[in-house]
Amino acid sequence: MKLTVIGGGSTYTPELVDGLARAHGALPVSELVLHDPDAERLDLVGGLAARMLSRAGHPATVTTTADLDKAVADATVVLLQLRVGGQAARHLDETIPLECGCVGQETTGAGGLAKALRTVPVVLDIAARVADLAPNAWIVDFTNPVGIVTRALLDAGHRAVGLCNVAIGVQRRAAALLDVPPDRISLGHAGLNHLTWVRSVLLDGQEVLPRLLDEHPDELAKASGLPASFVRRLGAVPSYYLRYFYQHDRVVEELRGAETRAEQVAALERDLLDLYADPTLDTKPARLEERGGAFYSEAAVQLAASLLTGRGDAQVVNVRNHGTLPFLDDRAVIEVPARITSAGAVPLPVPAFEPLFAGLIAHVSAYEELALDAALRGGVDRVATALLAHPLVGQADIADRLARDLVAANRAHLPWAA
Repeated sequence: MKLTVIGGGSTYTPELVDGLARAHGALPVSELVLHDPDAERLDLVGGLAARMLSRAGHPATVTTTADLDKAVADATVVLLQLRVGGQAARHLDETIPLECGCVGQETTGAGGLAKALRTVPVVLDIAARVADLAPNAWIVDFTNPVGIVTRALLDAGHRAVGLCNVAIGVQRRAAALLDVPPDRISLGHAGLNHLTWVRSVLLDGQEVLPRLLDEHPDELAKASGLPASFVRRLGAVPSYYLRYFYQHDRVVEELRGAETRAEQVAALERDLLDLYADPTLDTKPARLEERGGAFYSEAAVQLAASLLTGRGDAQVVNVRNHGTLPFLDDRAVIEVPARITSAGAVPLPVPAFEPLFAGLIAHVSAYEELALDAALRGGVDRVATALLAHPLVGQADIADRLARDLVAANRAHLPWAA
């Protein structure tokens, strides 16, 4: 089994390698291929990956390459975790919107749109090579914005499933609060990528969310960044990204003048790469936890294993709506529990959404459709239209200014804007 990681030079890759080493029985990878255009990073990360697998007694070989065709040829699974433009582009995503009084964030709002504009064409080019050289491979997308990128892949006819680590993080937190193994917990987690609510927590099939909200409101609220009283009033656990909607103006004030997440991660990555260069290091360093993406490795291994074996278990993924949320287009991509089979992910029924949640989902889903159109066809006017549709922008003058500024800042990554 050949597992290819596009963006394998990421400092986060050792987290994935750690998951592979611990789950060899579930996902028997024989070759791990790390692809990245950055040769220096790839060499450091690839060396650590090989040492980690060797320490764990894992038989897989580790191959590093900047040659995309070599990386994807005959792959079984291709995992996308790339960042077009690196942390420098992310810094712009996080700062340009603030100048207009809007949240600056890499996956939500105007910053998320900028990232989609850079990312979608690159991902589709990669997927086209996968289709030619490994037509039976599954593409697992962890590249943000996951909902938009997954929709682009599916619209182009690729065998793809989108993955986010938010749901598994809530599952593990709930299990810890209840002092039970995670596999006894299932979540009523639904919405769009980075726009989800957990409206039920089942322990061995029995509802325990009200109990958790009564007994552990502060712990649940902390993960969302919202007050415990507000979370209890919702009667659901919102994802952290909903804070950008529910407390938009407060977040903008907090972000102004503060160090951006891009700056923080860039500094952390320098430290991590220094650690990775140590030829005696053969485990993921503790500092990697600061990088984010907790439990990503476990979610990715579980998803890949189920796609390959067709075991039919339920996992939270990004998948076509197909009537699951009746107020959305069937072609929309949603994030819900789905049955994972060898033919793909089939969304499970979702209880009707309350108007408070359904309205926001519909609003953002409409934006995502326009964002994808802008990413595929280009044009400042299409970018402005998508921004106008986003609830975190939604004003004509601001949308027009942001469209001009974001396109100008990303011109090197947008062939149509050259």
